[in-house]
Amino acid sequence: MEELKIYCVNNGKSYNFTGGETLLEIYARIKEEINIIPICALVNNKTEGLQFPLYNPKTVEFIPANSAIGKRVYTHSLCFLLYKAIHELHPSYRLKIEHSISKGYYCRLSENNEPVAVTTELLEEISLQMKNDVKADLPFVRHEEPTPSVKEIYRKEGLFAKVKLLDTRHDLYTVFYKLGNVSDSYYGNLAPSTSHITNFELSKYKEGFLLLGPDPSNPSVANTPVVQEKLYEAFTDHLKFNKIIGVTNVGELNEVVLAGKSSDLINVAEALHAKKISSIADDIKKAYDQGGARMVMIAGPSSSGKTTTSKRLAIYLLTNLLRPVTISLDNYFVEREMTPLDEKGEKDYEHLMALDLDLFNDQLDKLLKGKEVELPYYNFELGKRIFRGEKVKLGPSDVLVIEGIHGLNPQLTHGIDEKLKYRVYVSALTTLSIDDHNWVPTTDNRLLRRIIRDFKYRGISAVETIKRWPSVRRGEEKWIFPYQENANAMFNSSLLFELGVMKEYGEEILKRVNCDCEEYAEAYRLRKFLSYFEPIRDNMIPPTSLLREFLGGSSLEY
Repeated sequence: MEELKIYCVNNGKSYNFTGGETLLEIYARIKEEINIIPICALVNNKTEGLQFPLYNPKTVEFIPANSAIGKRVYTHSLCFLLYKAIHELHPSYRLKIEHSISKGYYCRLSENNEPVAVTTELLEEISLQMKNDVKADLPFVRHEEPTPSVKEIYRKEGLFAKVKLLDTRHDLYTVFYKLGNVSDSYYGNLAPSTSHITNFELSKYKEGFLLLGPDPSNPSVANTPVVQEKLYEAFTDHLKFNKIIGVTNVGELNEVVLAGKSSDLINVAEALHAKKISSIADDIKKAYDQGGARMVMIAGPSSSGKTTTSKRLAIYLLTNLLRPVTISLDNYFVEREMTPLDEKGEKDYEHLMALDLDLFNDQLDKLLKGKEVELPYYNFELGKRIFRGEKVKLGPSDVLVIEGIHGLNPQLTHGIDEKLKYRVYVSALTTLSIDDHNWVPTTDNRLLRRIIRDFKYRGISAVETIKRWPSVRRGEEKWIFPYQENANAMFNSSLLFELGVMKEYGEEILKRVNCDCEEYAEAYRLRKFLSYFEPIRDNMIPPTSLLREFLGGSSLEY
């Protein structure tokens, strides 16, 4: 056999290997030199499972479970471990992993299309089986077979959503995994064996239960659930909508597109958005008439569609005879040299104290008392706040509309009477599933929106957006998500059809990410994700759609 070499990024050394050796076999030979326990690896900047065989010279970086890539592999492997336990204990049960919430993944069980009552005893039974499988160190074995054969395997196990997805993809061959005698597939790679899945818990939650992975701050223990009642309700409302219109997963969405019925789906989804925004405007009007809601605070994570939501809400407020007066939090940034620093010593523009809270609260107080104020303007080129003579005074039936990431944080408006505030949380709470065991991550939906918008309107490459994203996510975890439940109303800005529309935009931009940069792994993963979707033409999207904020062609002024 020809002797080849890999270059190991972990320690900067090259190693000989024989063609056909797997990453796991190579790791076993050099593990003492790199001092990590990997769950997967980057091969030429593309994520691969450790069962991946090498036949040519490669650059390899072994990835631990506590990294961003490793956590994704760990989660998918944990989901398979859960499915195996349920399938073997209760073969007639159907497991549906719906979405991320309350520090875990929300799961439901059904039998013959009827909900299964989740008891503590049932969860203990499932958890014990999972722990026994971890102790047995069972391998996740990768297979690739002709698609008709794989569909037959899924039919026998009752995985009909997977069959439907494969029916619309037309791939000649399909990759799937076996764990014991159970087959499944996941959006990404899996761990080499169950012994890597060491920390998890199952916890009763609503009508189902939470699958809890490791706590990021202490990976030796499982996450502790948090109360997210309003977020759960927002997810549940959309899941009910999906079920009624018969589009709950990507296979069903693709069937609608292939049948030429995309426009019907788009019209219904857009009508749902309009109805929800109208309802929020009605609620604000009711609160206003009772002496409250003099200021509407709109907050949400990056690329959630806050700007379009604010503009559309302003229109509906006018129909309720309330005149919106908009104030941008961006204009209250402190002088650039006063910006707080993050843990890396870099300026943290997402920190609450990056805003001049004293000036902001003083002006709000004066406006709410009927006084005139001169609004600041922040010059981002100079990094300074200036005043340009823009004066504002609230009249009868005027409502302040304030958009910014800190809108739900009580510290932002510490000097203002609580009853005068109405808070709206906006996020793309994606409820479409790939199949029963693979949900569409909300963060992936938002990242794709941002990649497209940054490229089209800000001249920022996908590489730069992907590079910046972990920092954005850290800011959201610290300054946005802890305050979600403070909202008076939640607006789910996701659109059931949007990933089909973004498919061709996203693929074209992501293809520009070269394979010799570290962001290629994420770009490749997102391209693979978009490959699940049939394309939908954007000329069917109305000009008032929230999606136009990212694609262009909006009739609203930005």
